[in-house]
Amino acid sequence: MPLLLTSSASSALPPRSAASFRALVRVAASADADAIAAAGDRGGFPPFLPREVERIRDGAAVRLAKRIERVPVQTGFSKSPILSSCVRPLEQQQGSDPVVLLHGFDSSCLEWTYTYPLLEEAGLEAWAVDILGWGFSDLETRPPCDVVSKREHLYQVSKLIFIGASVYSEGPKYMTRMPIFVSYAGVSILKSLPLRLFATHLAFNNIPGGFFDWLQISRLHCLLPWWEDATVDFMIRGGYNVINQIKQVKHKCLILWGEDDGIISSKLAYRLHQELPDAILRQVPQCGHIPHVEKPREVAKHVLEFLARSKTKMSYRR
Repeated sequence: MPLLLTSSASSALPPRSAASFRALVRVAASADADAIAAAGDRGGFPPFLPREVERIRDGAAVRLAKRIERVPVQTGFSKSPILSSCVRPLEQQQGSDPVVLLHGFDSSCLEWTYTYPLLEEAGLEAWAVDILGWGFSDLETRPPCDVVSKREHLYQVSKLIFIGASVYSEGPKYMTRMPIFVSYAGVSILKSLPLRLFATHLAFNNIPGGFFDWLQISRLHCLLPWWEDATVDFMIRGGYNVINQIKQVKHKCLILWGEDDGIISSKLAYRLHQELPDAILRQVPQCGHIPHVEKPREVAKHVLEFLARSKTKMSYRR
């Protein structure tokens, strides 16, 4: 089973579907010729990305954006497969588990712009997957995007890595009692430039590609026509609340946290470390809320060490 590398407010618990992750490759290989031609017309960017992607100047982000594709994922809550966005590895490996990279709340696979290449260079089979309702999947049919649907859309895992994980949040319960038009107004503010500017300033000490370029990268998925509907659907259903399930996690875990996290206190990293029975805690110095953006080399180093350690233990037990 794959390793789940999850960031910020992603679900902190193993998804329940046990479908084969690599089965996506067989379907993805049959790409539509028209889509390929359209990508060529846009300088290599996939045709389903918003036009604003062409304004991005960060080389690493441009390269990863050009690799985003949509593959059909069948679920129990949708009659037809959902064309789900992801970055898949250039090569698959036999005999080893893939690494599944999940972004945080209201983000996309582009969150892994700087860490993904490092993991790939190290020989890992890495999949950067967009969580249902965010990212660049085709949600034209407006499928449900609540917690249950997001979980079914993913796959079962064997080990977990948490990066600044908001596992102690009780979700936006107040939005479950609001009129729907108020929820839409609140979500519209969420994608506004002033709020995104403030959040970006709060989240980072330093951004490798530059502040304003990252603002465009992090906001790109919000420009898709179904973003508001999907986000409202998630929020009015209460969002994530996994506090009572944390102690049920028996997987091997690595907890990564920025020492200067200005959004989620690093004190919660120690609490999570105490509550998980088989966990390692590593703090990233001089780093804010999203270490895999701000300190990608340190994050890649910790991930590789964690995987090597787990592999060594398994070999010893055999």
